[in-house]
Amino acid sequence: MPVKAVVFDIDGTLLDSVDLHAAAWSEAFAEFGIAVSPEAARRQIGKGGDRLLRAFLDEERVAREGERIEAYRSDLFKRRYLDKAKPFPGVRALLDRVRSEGQLVALASSGKAAEVEHYQKILGIADLVEVVVTSDDVESSKPAPDIFEATLSKLRGIAPAEAAAVGDTPYDAEAAGQAGLATIGLLCGGFPSEDLTRAGCIALFKDPQDLLACYGQSPLSPRA
Repeated sequence: MPVKAVVFDIDGTLLDSVDLHAAAWSEAFAEFGIAVSPEAARRQIGKGGDRLLRAFLDEERVAREGERIEAYRSDLFKRRYLDKAKPFPGVRALLDRVRSEGQLVALASSGKAAEVEHYQKILGIADLVEVVVTSDDVESSKPAPDIFEATLSKLRGIAPAEAAAVGDTPYDAEAAGQAGLATIGLLCGGFPSEDLTRAGCIALFKDPQDLLACYGQSPLSPRA
């Protein structure tokens, strides 16, 4: 089916922020006496905070300290890292191309609503976005399908086969696939191409600029 809506992840897909999130998580864990390297945290970026915590802590400690760790991480990221996040090349032009093709633009992020609102300002894309869904809107974050299912619900009348996801992590592809969406993978988030392909990505591009340059021949093209 022709693609009628394109659903974008943000961190690592549109915004160069993965290393910043990894550093903030590593520092937050250290504040609570937990040794997690930025490299280890980086491999989990793309999941929601609830699932990321469980990659390093047992359920008892998550129940006891999870909310405090996540709140500390969120505040630390806003204070020390948020203003360092920069758009990848071609982001606004890519979303403008989506709109010019008569397709809808949606954002589906594991981030919190306040962060995602700020991201749209950094990216300069708020006027191009039809639907926004964040981890605050669902019970389970990526790689569960909830965020994409909620996005489809807001994209009224768009069937899963008529939408495509664009993300940078295996968790994006796994979540989108469970919701019935095909996923285009971007390598700018730092995950190996084989991880993205194994998770279900049907095509890979370097970054938003590369996807824009190849749009007419990509699976996103309404004429594909």
